[in-house]
Amino acid sequence: MHGYWLEFSAVAATHLIAVASPGPDFAIVLRQSVAYGRRTALLTSIGIGTAILLHVGYSLLGLGLLIRSSAGWFAAVKYAGAAYLAWLGVQSLRAKPRPPADVAGAAGAAELPTARAAFATGFLTNALNPKATLFFISLFVLIVSPQTPKPVQVGYGVWMAGVTMAWFALVSVFFTRADVRRNFLRHGHWIDRVLGAVFLAFAGSLLFAAGR
Repeated sequence: MHGYWLEFSAVAATHLIAVASPGPDFAIVLRQSVAYGRRTALLTSIGIGTAILLHVGYSLLGLGLLIRSSAGWFAAVKYAGAAYLAWLGVQSLRAKPRPPADVAGAAGAAELPTARAAFATGFLTNALNPKATLFFISLFVLIVSPQTPKPVQVGYGVWMAGVTMAWFALVSVFFTRADVRRNFLRHGHWIDRVLGAVFLAFAGSLLFAAGR
């Protein structure tokens, strides 16, 4: 990394602003935290961070520019992302009030998702987000020099994946604190439904963008 600290600083700062901005990733981690608890939320956070490596990988291989330059491929990514977010939205809108005993014990749900399902939820939420696709393509085109060695660029990607996991792990820990989560669970089904509307709004914005 010696000699590339200025470039790395620009990459790290740009990514930090992006990852801390509210979006589908934050919404899904919040939902997983409130509905299912810390373990599920942390696994979802790891899935989100792992998806960063996917974006970095195709950006380094030049496939990102191919996707962006092809109206058909990019529209396919948008529609797939919109469909997945819409599905999450519908599932959240169907949330039912939790029994008082669950709220008192801060139990999120009778049946927790498997580790694989929790990881996949985070991975797909980020991987199918075309705004993330555009962000990483732009990052490697506008900020990272073509002369930067590929191992250094891979290092940038690993850093961004780690920071993403760490950020959403912090979000998970905060929203699964017993006092915070208990307060959320008192109105948990309404929070789920609001988040469902948020997911549907994200899906709608992708469909609108795909149709332009």
